[in-house]
Amino acid sequence: MKVLLIEDSPVLRDSLVRGLTRLGLVVEQAHDGPSGLWAATEMQPDVIALDVMLPGFDGLELLRRLRAQQVRTPVLMLSALAEIEDKLQGFEAGADDYLPKPFDLRELAARLRVLAARQAADPGVAPLEVGDLLIDRVRQEVRRQGQVLPMRRRERLLLELLASQRGCVVRRTTIEAKLYPDAKELQSNSVEAAVSQLRRWIDEPGQASRIVTLRGEGYMLER
Repeated sequence: MKVLLIEDSPVLRDSLVRGLTRLGLVVEQAHDGPSGLWAATEMQPDVIALDVMLPGFDGLELLRRLRAQQVRTPVLMLSALAEIEDKLQGFEAGADDYLPKPFDLRELAARLRVLAARQAADPGVAPLEVGDLLIDRVRQEVRRQGQVLPMRRRERLLLELLASQRGCVVRRTTIEAKLYPDAKELQSNSVEAAVSQLRRWIDEPGQASRIVTLRGEGYMLER
């Protein structure tokens, strides 16, 4: 199980990494809001331990951005702020659990394992199959015959969206909202470019594309 620990204190971060590693967890780490956001979306952890007070932007803002991008990775918030209002803020931002500091390392590891197991058992995130592709929505990766395909995150999200509504038209506006929650990144040809890149991953050479374009409506992944 891979844990992403986002904590700004070098002393505490190093201590937690050593302790969680001894307890059998694989730990990646980040030290501030921007690096934590990048790691959460690109490293594909099974669960995230997130400190509230971070430089750059805080853990609450990081969590809001993750959820706005449809990142479902379970998040356990860590904070010295233990009042009920502080906990409610964390849950409202999208946290799955909240552990006040100081805490016992064994309890942290146990809570992280529970969150990861609950996510893996959730039928709402069961793997999707498209031909020889397996879309693992828990680990946030696409595999072909057991090998992970190095798709970019937007290509994977697009495939997941089309596969979850296979045989139905997915409107362009729906795709834009899924792939570009920050409208500043959206350009006139962004969706077409994402579809084109995805086709390179999933279509067979010389065969008709599995993704059908319905002009003026959207796109459909054939059954």
